[in-house]
Amino acid sequence: MTERAKINTGDDGADDHGRSPGPGSAPGSGSGADSPRGAVAPRSPGLTATEVAKRVERGEVNDVPVRSSRSTADIVRGNVFTRFNAIIGVLWLIMLFVAPFQDSLFGYVIIANTGIGIVQELRAKRTLDGLAVIGEAKPTVRRDGVAAEISTSEIVLDDLIELGPGDKVVVDGVVAEADNLEVDESLLTGEADPVLKQPGDRMMSGSFVVAGGGAFTATKVGREAYAAQLAEEASRFTLVRSELSAGISTILKYVTWMMIPTAIGLIISQLVGENNNLKGAIARTVGGIVPMIPEGLVLLTSVAFAIGVIRLGRKQCLVQELPAIEGLARVDVVCLDKTGTLTEGGMDVTRLQTLNGADEAYVRRVLGALGASDPRPNASLQALIDAYPDSGEWRCTDALPFSSARKYSGATFEERGNGAGGAGTGAGAYSTWLLGAPDVLLPAGDPALAEVDRLNEQGLRVLLLARADAGNGDGTGDGSDGGTTEPTPLDSPDIAAGARATALVVLEQRLRPDAADTLAYFADQNVAAKVISGDNAVSVGAVAGKLGMAGAANTIDARTLPTEREAMATALDEHTVFGRVTPQQKRDMVAALQSHGHTVAMTGDGVNDVLALKDADIGVSMGSGSEATRAVAQIVLLDNSFATLPSVVAEGRRVIGNITRVATLFLTKTVYSVLLAVLVVVTGVQYPFLPRHLTLLSTLTIGVPAFFLALAPNKERAKPNFVRRVMRYSIPAGVIAAAATFTTYLLARHYYTGPGALDAETSVATLTLFLVSMWVLAIIARPYTWWRLLLVAAMGGAFLVVLVVPWLQQFFALKLVGVTMPWTAVAIAAVGSAILEWAWRWVGRRFPA
Repeated sequence: MTERAKINTGDDGADDHGRSPGPGSAPGSGSGADSPRGAVAPRSPGLTATEVAKRVERGEVNDVPVRSSRSTADIVRGNVFTRFNAIIGVLWLIMLFVAPFQDSLFGYVIIANTGIGIVQELRAKRTLDGLAVIGEAKPTVRRDGVAAEISTSEIVLDDLIELGPGDKVVVDGVVAEADNLEVDESLLTGEADPVLKQPGDRMMSGSFVVAGGGAFTATKVGREAYAAQLAEEASRFTLVRSELSAGISTILKYVTWMMIPTAIGLIISQLVGENNNLKGAIARTVGGIVPMIPEGLVLLTSVAFAIGVIRLGRKQCLVQELPAIEGLARVDVVCLDKTGTLTEGGMDVTRLQTLNGADEAYVRRVLGALGASDPRPNASLQALIDAYPDSGEWRCTDALPFSSARKYSGATFEERGNGAGGAGTGAGAYSTWLLGAPDVLLPAGDPALAEVDRLNEQGLRVLLLARADAGNGDGTGDGSDGGTTEPTPLDSPDIAAGARATALVVLEQRLRPDAADTLAYFADQNVAAKVISGDNAVSVGAVAGKLGMAGAANTIDARTLPTEREAMATALDEHTVFGRVTPQQKRDMVAALQSHGHTVAMTGDGVNDVLALKDADIGVSMGSGSEATRAVAQIVLLDNSFATLPSVVAEGRRVIGNITRVATLFLTKTVYSVLLAVLVVVTGVQYPFLPRHLTLLSTLTIGVPAFFLALAPNKERAKPNFVRRVMRYSIPAGVIAAAATFTTYLLARHYYTGPGALDAETSVATLTLFLVSMWVLAIIARPYTWWRLLLVAAMGGAFLVVLVVPWLQQFFALKLVGVTMPWTAVAIAAVGSAILEWAWRWVGRRFPA
């Protein structure tokens, strides 16, 4: 059982101090027998094991699967049943009957490619599913009087589910117990303000707790729950919601439109226009149609993404939506929450400084009681619990949980037992205390704020302990003044007004050892980092300064930021570190940055980060963060290591940059194939190639090189307009390759005569097309490294082997005849390559990306 469950329940249903909080009571309140407000209903024990078993037998289980990836059947279908696989499959079957085996090689290549795609996606699925189980939300369910964490899928109808700050409501239900329970339903309703829930109120799945605690009874589970379908759909492995995939789909749509009329014209010209035998005409027609299809581009994209998921999975990074890899590669601004991101979750109390003559022993007793009043303490309160154990003598009669919007918490106590100075307070004496941000609880100009600023400048976190009923008791002694006879209501809107400062609690945050290096990486990659924190601005700036962050000295208090979006965006562009940011401001700041054209990533782990995580282009949550943040984030860092982010960015850049690079290879082939077919139809000549020739060329100039290039390192930040950036190079490259090849072919038709003329013409045309395609590959492979040069050289060497080895010459029907035309083919290819080099540079200047 987790620590949170231990705090809430013991073996006997009581908390750590022997107090049993009932429905509607404050945490730490006593039993109804000695409560000044009357009897409190006993806490519900939840379902019994027998009742759970009956519901499972009836199928009343929350059986919505946690989908982190496509099912095996979907993966097989997605890779096998594609438009282009259907076209190629039909052509392959035709070729099996009308041509030699080597002209059917393209069909076996497609089978191999499809198999590779399926295997890689299945590997990615196993990785994702395994990580999803690790990162799955574990709601706390009370059964037989004992609270324990269980899997979401094990919840049954009528289960009693406990809630605390940051917990996600996983099924629909009705509130059974509420302790200042505030729920954010903005993800469902769009309403930004938290809703205060009372027993009997409805709870909707997909909402989350922002403050307080309680429990609710499940009334709808499984697919009947309000957000079940949305949650299932949102958590699926997806590939379509990305600019890259959308761009490839657009390209394939246009290719289909071009391919259909061109193929029809080619079929007619080869079967009618040329006086060939039927089988030969069919073979050359298929040879003209097959290379028009950029089938490997879709496969390579899927494989590159799948391998990216596997690589990140090994680093304990769960990619909940696959396009997040691509999205983070496009990010130019990353917003960081200080607590839990730049600093570790834990804190240590380093100093207690009393104010206004307060007795330190008495203050320690107050802090101990405050720590015990919250069954789900945040990091700051946990540090107080560790430093100041509760004596258990005071009884909490009311509690106000910490809220990011309020920036303080509070509690009211009946001070029973001996005071710090030995004087008893007597029964019926109450005191109300607030603990939170000094600059929120104290008026401007208060003398204590100067000391707070001095401590914040050292990067320390400071909490103020203030007595809210100071008007009725001075709070400066040992507690023997008796306090108030009636407690001040904690939900009073002016509870903090007139509160008397009693002590400053100084906390030291633990910096993440990898934070400085990660910030340096972002700076080196021209990604602007913005620290957006709810803590004191000076303290946040000091922490950022310790990490060497540029602009940390010029920290902005978010309360002074303009509310108008354009003015806020300008301020965000000009500054780096922001403190005292409210949850709604975080959301507004993300929107303001996006309005200036930035692609924004947001990191966080607290419930106050949820809205900003949801609205950011990419949300990144820590694995130890609240259930709500993990639910809305696209990427979850399961090992809570901020240092994993550079790996995610690098993986995204590798995928996007390399797919853009190799897409040019595939589409160059499509362009020259379509143009060659058009030229053949217009001139009425025989199509120059058999399928085996273009299978060989595609393998050596596209297939094998593209596989290695797609998996190579690439640090260039992804740029928009994928289709435009690919087509601006592939169109001129394809036109030049087609023109050079067809020129060689026409010259060869006039040069060669006799029975073997067609084979000789095909051979020199193949040589020209290979050389020009190799130059395209040589350009794509830049900047050169040793392995890129080796790759290009190996492809050229493989083609040379085919030309000189007799049995390969026969297998691929490639034999250069004579000396004149082969060298003419080389010369034409050289001219075409020179023109291609000039066109490539001209396009880069004329149509910059």
